[in-house]
Amino acid sequence: MTRPDPPAVVRARLLLTGLFTLAGITFASWLARLPTVRDLLDLGTADLGLLLLVGSVGSLLTVTTSGMLLERWGSRRVLLVSTFVLAAALVLLGTGPTVGSVALLAAGIFLNGVAVALGNVAINVESARVERALGRTVIPQFHAAFSVGAVVGSGLGALASAGGVPVAVQLPATAALMVVWRLASLPRVVLPASAAETAERSVGRPLPADATASRARRGVRRVGAALGAWRERRTLLVGVVVLAAAFSEGAANNWLSLAVVDGFGTSEAVGGAALGLFVASMTAVRLLGTRLLDRYGRVAVLRASGASSVVGLLLFGFAPTFALAAAGVVLWGVGAALAVPIGIAAASDDPVRAAGRVAVVSAFASMASLVAPPVLGLAAESVGARHALTLIVVAMVLSVVVAPAVARDATAPGGAPARPADAPAAPAGRQAAAPADGDLEGLVRSRRHHVLPGGRRRARRAAGRPPVRGAAR
Repeated sequence: MTRPDPPAVVRARLLLTGLFTLAGITFASWLARLPTVRDLLDLGTADLGLLLLVGSVGSLLTVTTSGMLLERWGSRRVLLVSTFVLAAALVLLGTGPTVGSVALLAAGIFLNGVAVALGNVAINVESARVERALGRTVIPQFHAAFSVGAVVGSGLGALASAGGVPVAVQLPATAALMVVWRLASLPRVVLPASAAETAERSVGRPLPADATASRARRGVRRVGAALGAWRERRTLLVGVVVLAAAFSEGAANNWLSLAVVDGFGTSEAVGGAALGLFVASMTAVRLLGTRLLDRYGRVAVLRASGASSVVGLLLFGFAPTFALAAAGVVLWGVGAALAVPIGIAAASDDPVRAAGRVAVVSAFASMASLVAPPVLGLAAESVGARHALTLIVVAMVLSVVVAPAVARDATAPGGAPARPADAPAAPAGRQAAAPADGDLEGLVRSRRHHVLPGGRRRARRAAGRPPVRGAAR
């Protein structure tokens, strides 16, 4: 009989699901009004593309430092800051086109990229913390909530457009909804630090007289840990997986409907329906794929996802009929569903270093958003959008090649729940027992190379136990 989940974890999971849904709503409700924004400012397609690139630059600049900010401030403060930055961005996005100011619109797009990147790193770190607390895979379900929110946001944007609601009204109203929703969620959405994090930060704690210097040293150590993630081979390979996944998903969002319209001579409504088919396939697998991950492990599921994407992309690119191409779209969406959640989970195996590592893999996703538009755009000019999308196959093959990098980090204390395909069980009678979540001393002992002189005695005191005198050092 399984134990019920702790109420605090259940509450955090529900609130996080709401925040992922909200992120999808705000993201899509703005993008759904791009035609109106373009017409109000009389922008060409190339001009609009350059303006959207400003947001990608803001996102990339932010994710390179978000790990340090998260280490220093914590998830709750980072989410609070990103809330008000995003609110300002949405107001500017609505005001700029209305008053005819390209500069205001550009500022809003840049701040939107900053806020989204900052908030996404924080909620992804928290989603991994909830998954560890539950002891089973749930991260894909959070990403499914984002997809559902994006569908809702697109619908709200379409309704606002059909009803003649100005962007100067819709986007500030979206900002108000977002602020209220996030502020209501913040007090209980962040779980307390795990025992592994407490142990890591408690060892070597100096005497009170050194408190000021200690805080400075701990701050420098956290910043160093966040930057150190850029030198970790495994983290960089996980970043490649996320880059390939973001390239694939972003290309579908930006080019799929156009490729259907141009490649098969269909109406815009049919192109939109094809994109809806992709999103629906991806969302369904994210909702149901947690069992696959728990049963087969990250590596096997990532390889299968890459194979599904390759087959789907080739079928879509070279199918002689639209019906076969639509089947390719479904396979593509199935393959695109779990790669990003797998990458986030792999980057978060070690709860102490999760912030810096998630920031690194998020930076790879931002790089994909910078590279994809010009690469696919140039290819589409030469061979057409439908055939240009087959270039994504190269990224998918690369993702399959580096798939072993996402296997559970066996050295991480209190990391994500073990996956059968990633961490085979030890032979009977030789399997070492993992320290319990509340066993602070055991967790410190599992990181012996991090314990400073006297650290174990302090860990025992922190756990409410007397120090063991005469213990071997």
